[in-house]
Amino acid sequence: MKKIAIIPARYASSRFPGKPLALLGNKPMIMWVYDAVSSSGLFDKVVVATDDERIFKEVVSKQGVAMMTSEHHSCGTQRCQEVLQKLSSLGEKYDVVVNVQGDEPLISKEQLALVLSCFENESAEIATLSKKIDNQEDVTDPNVVKVVSANNRALYFSRSPIPFTRDISLTQALNQGVFSKHIGIYAYRSDVLHKIVKLEKSNLECLESLEQLRWLENGFEIRIKDTCFESIGVDTPEDLKRVNDLIKKENKI
Repeated sequence: MKKIAIIPARYASSRFPGKPLALLGNKPMIMWVYDAVSSSGLFDKVVVATDDERIFKEVVSKQGVAMMTSEHHSCGTQRCQEVLQKLSSLGEKYDVVVNVQGDEPLISKEQLALVLSCFENESAEIATLSKKIDNQEDVTDPNVVKVVSANNRALYFSRSPIPFTRDISLTQALNQGVFSKHIGIYAYRSDVLHKIVKLEKSNLECLESLEQLRWLENGFEIRIKDTCFESIGVDTPEDLKRVNDLIKKENKI
């Protein structure tokens, strides 16, 4: 099974413009992600997919692989599909594509291996990860996406607290590990990726502002596994400081 990791990276961001090039220690964030994925040894190829020459030049100058993509994409999924299509036209074929967020500098090899393991099941089409929630703030925070699943299949994703716990308190539910948050790494079989980018936006997707609901509404199965590793996305300068402090504490810089 040939595997490619694609890291979508946009320069424009309403909350944090230029964040892929923001420094963590003395290295741009996009290179933290690229180096983590490359050093995992799990992929036949790792590519940064960007619409900005500044990001492209930074990655290439560090001996990384980058490709320019359209500035008109509305999501990372479309950017990944464009890269896959371009590589296919050059004769490079891959069975599985992993979409690694360019603002997740602490992505771990264990998380990457876990999402890839979903494809040991030949019926797997799309895969992602979840993590148990252990605090009330994450349950009620709409920026923390919750997921309910059964038998390693995602049933629904929501910004609301799900599932609703009618007969037990929130504290009891937390202690029982009832709630899970979505970890935003996706993997797709290549043929499935080509299909899902052609889908129209769905009603539930628009209500929740969650792209993955489009896939569920159209009958695609999302395999999901639980990870014990935390994932910290950088959406604001405050997030960047928090990650900087964390990696200093762990002596990574």
